[in-house]
Amino acid sequence: MFDDLIECSPTGKKKTKTGLTVFISTMFQMLLLGVMVLIPLIYTEALPKAMLTTFLVAPPPPPPPPPPAAAPVQRIVRPMAKLMQSGKLQAPTAIPKQVTMIKEEEMPPDMGAVGVVGGVPGGVPGGQAGGVLGGIIGGVVSTSLPPPPKVTPQRIRQGGNVQQARLINMVRPVYPPLARQARISGTVRLHAIIAKDGTVIQLEVVNGHPLLVQAALDAVRQWRYQPTLLNNEPVEVDTTVDVVFSLGG
Repeated sequence: MFDDLIECSPTGKKKTKTGLTVFISTMFQMLLLGVMVLIPLIYTEALPKAMLTTFLVAPPPPPPPPPPAAAPVQRIVRPMAKLMQSGKLQAPTAIPKQVTMIKEEEMPPDMGAVGVVGGVPGGVPGGQAGGVLGGIIGGVVSTSLPPPPKVTPQRIRQGGNVQQARLINMVRPVYPPLARQARISGTVRLHAIIAKDGTVIQLEVVNGHPLLVQAALDAVRQWRYQPTLLNNEPVEVDTTVDVVFSLGG
């Protein structure tokens, strides 16, 4: 009964066309893929403008190179020909291209031909021979001139023909106790300026022991000298003073 309803063939296999189907399907898919790739290339209006701008716009050109540095200007200094050598005028070695004409000014007329023989140049017309320049007509010729005034210097330096200033009041220096205990003795030399009235107005230490210098300065500042006269006028004297410190005296 079942043999009439269902066809059973346990030993036989159903034949299918699988190979041809796969080939046709592959070809169809490749064709579809090619169409999808070619459509955007043919119809460019469908592409986004932003993407086209990115693809088609060329990049900006690179900035131009900086201009080259200006070449330093070289100044050519031509040596000047020296016409004077060792105090003597030398002849030029080349002829100059341009010669400048120098026109000298006319000399004033000689007035000596108008004056009297033996007269003074610039004298008064009609004057006498041997007259004095700028003198008065008929005046007496005077050959003696007044002596120039004597200039007395404000300060003289002692030494040579200048005698030493005369000391009239000498204050002895006080021996410093510390120097006496240390058995220090010697001479302190001072540079002094004696005023016109004989007082000491300036003192400077030349040399001497430091423990003895102050005592010597204090004593010499109190000294008085007789005013020194030069041409009967008092002057300042530039001199040196030696103050001797001795333990025995």
